Amino acid sequence: MAGLAAVLGSGAMTNSISELEQAACIFVIGSNTMAAHPIVGRRIIRAVRKGARLIVADPRETMLSKRADVWLRHQPGTDVALLNAMARVIVEEKLFDASFVEKRCKGFDDLRAVLLDQDLSQGEQITGVPVDDIVEAARTYATISPATIIYAMGITQHSRGTDNVMAVANLALLTGQIGKPSTGVNPLRGQNNVQGACDMGALPDVFPGYQKVDDPKVRKKFEKIWGRKLSGSPGLTLTEIFEAALEDKIKALYIMGENPVLTEADVTSTEEAISHLDFFVVQDLFLTETAKLADVVLPAASFAEKDGTFTNTERRVQRVSKAIEPLGNSRPDWMIIRDIAQQMGAEGFDVNSPEQIMEEIRDVVPSYRGITYKRIDNGGLQWPCPDMDHPGTPFLHKKSFGTPDGLGKLTPVVYIPSAETTSHEYPLILTTGRSVFHYHSTLSRKVAGLNVLGGGEYVEINPEDAALLEIGEGEKVKVASRRGTIWAKAHISKITPPGVVSMTFHYAETKTNVLTHAALDPVAKIPELKVCAVKIEREIDFSKDLVRWGAGRRA
Repeated sequence: MAGLAAVLGSGAMTNSISELEQAACIFVIGSNTMAAHPIVGRRIIRAVRKGARLIVADPRETMLSKRADVWLRHQPGTDVALLNAMARVIVEEKLFDASFVEKRCKGFDDLRAVLLDQDLSQGEQITGVPVDDIVEAARTYATISPATIIYAMGITQHSRGTDNVMAVANLALLTGQIGKPSTGVNPLRGQNNVQGACDMGALPDVFPGYQKVDDPKVRKKFEKIWGRKLSGSPGLTLTEIFEAALEDKIKALYIMGENPVLTEADVTSTEEAISHLDFFVVQDLFLTETAKLADVVLPAASFAEKDGTFTNTERRVQRVSKAIEPLGNSRPDWMIIRDIAQQMGAEGFDVNSPEQIMEEIRDVVPSYRGITYKRIDNGGLQWPCPDMDHPGTPFLHKKSFGTPDGLGKLTPVVYIPSAETTSHEYPLILTTGRSVFHYHSTLSRKVAGLNVLGGGEYVEINPEDAALLEIGEGEKVKVASRRGTIWAKAHISKITPPGVVSMTFHYAETKTNVLTHAALDPVAKIPELKVCAVKIEREIDFSKDLVRWGAGRRA
């Protein structure tokens, strides 16, 4: 979000999901879309069936890479080198939209200087992608319109994730493939209301509507509305909160709808941080692995048990209508928060319905001002929707960008290797992703049928690496990083390239994030979940190995 906001003025998906089917070219990078966002993936496949060209950049073979016209199988963590190489081709061969760049962008000369400073052969050497494939991908994206870019956490969850996002945006700005239907830069959010949570200010440096806390005018506005003096200092991100707890700088923590004991990078440190707290509260639907460590657990209601809104990945604000009454002692989140606030003597929490809260949102968030329950009862509206007569905005940046000067910012970025690289002791790269059968870490694990389909964790390893390590299909192996060790069954497959292994993070029985690296992107403060160095060793069955050794001795 930070990267897009800096260069385009908004960190949200620029276009609508439905527009994908009309795209003539689709570039997917850092997204196993059919596994993590299968409905969006189906739209992409429909576009391909209609004749759209598909470019996929992914180290692993996926359902979309099999259908791609160009598959860029780059090494994990080399996204900037790949994207810069594509941008170099576009600039060098004059495939960029000169008029768009001149009228609607800034920074072209600086970007061009950086791009031309790196030879394409360097791009091949770093990424492992042949120059011819890089050139074909660049020409395809630049010359076929409308073209759109899809990305997800395979771009952002890196120690240089913000650079990755800026390099993606450079392609769209150079070619003018933005501000029109079926174009744009489109990050797919990881959960159903991530976009809505961010819109409401669930970030450490903004009030609702992405209004900066360190802006005195913004702060004065909210102080007047809320009747309280407000801090102008940005807070901490999730990973930074646990770091602060480890240092005893944070003594109490209240977590809602998050299971960081499974999902944070380097979860051993996360658990240790929680142990340092004096008071720990978890509000969730289930007694998650994190909730089991809490002093107090507050039972929250599910989507089917409450009213409100979700804002999805395409900025669409949609109504959530209660189907059943909350079960047991569970209650809607807003009601729990209201009652705690009132017990603490806070003012301004005298609300009795989600609709009342929505009216306050309309008052403080300009892009939501035209959105009411009545207007979205029969279908959502996409922000910005600034007034009651506005129809919503299917795509952003039609006439200008949301930056202070209205211009898109072409941003030079240079390739910097991942914070953790392989070594003699840890020779393999682990990258993590999602299974189509499971949703993050908790909800889908409660469904018996999904546990049959996606029944357990395994480490996906290329046949070449498996042969070197003498590992067989289904064999239990030890996977170790510089932070810890887990055990999992081996799945031997060419889906993952030599030198790279892959796992998901859904299973409490096999905590993959014991292994991952909490190195943070310096801007977005997102940990490097997609790249860490590991080694794999067989589980030794002494009886079988001694028999094998004895047979060898007799021979």
